[in-house]
Amino acid sequence: MKKALIVLFLSCSLGLFGQHFDTLSIRTAIERQMAAYPKSTLQDIYKSFYQDRFGPGHMITDTASARSYLMHELSEMSEVSAIYYEPTGNEGRYVRVYLSAVADSLITAEQLLDAFVRSANTDKGENNEWEAEWNCIVGVITKHGIILNDFDKDVAMLNEASRNRQAVHHSRAYNEAYHPHYRIVERSIFENELRPMLVE
Repeated sequence: MKKALIVLFLSCSLGLFGQHFDTLSIRTAIERQMAAYPKSTLQDIYKSFYQDRFGPGHMITDTASARSYLMHELSEMSEVSAIYYEPTGNEGRYVRVYLSAVADSLITAEQLLDAFVRSANTDKGENNEWEAEWNCIVGVITKHGIILNDFDKDVAMLNEASRNRQAVHHSRAYNEAYHPHYRIVERSIFENELRPMLVE
């Protein structure tokens, strides 16, 4: 299996299958995540790169429910993140905006909700390269010897998810260690509307 992953790494580096992915930025993004969140598993890396490619996921047609869930999550938060935002994946098409920004009164829940809903309802189009991109990401991890707990168990499950362009949750280890509370916002919306208010 390791040999096959090295071949995938070389193919995405050299564009042998008509695709070319920036392996240096992929490696940098993975190393950044592992430095900030050392309990990350392959599942959490998948989630970050998936969010970078596809954003929040499904369209949101019921804003009232989205608002209710956001307010419930804010009321149930036991720990507040030390950061207010961070980019997803290696290209930062989307940004994770942490609810700590609302808890610290830098932005309102309504401002975050509005940005999140508009980001979710942005037309992302089809991305038929996701499986190839994910194979490349796994190849980078293998080639550079990045150690992840449960790698062998997770890789088969996530390869299947990538074939179906399927989202995943954070791993249990990540949730228990970091208690993540955030919403995904498209980068231009974030830069123009939210970032000016997030003075750290």
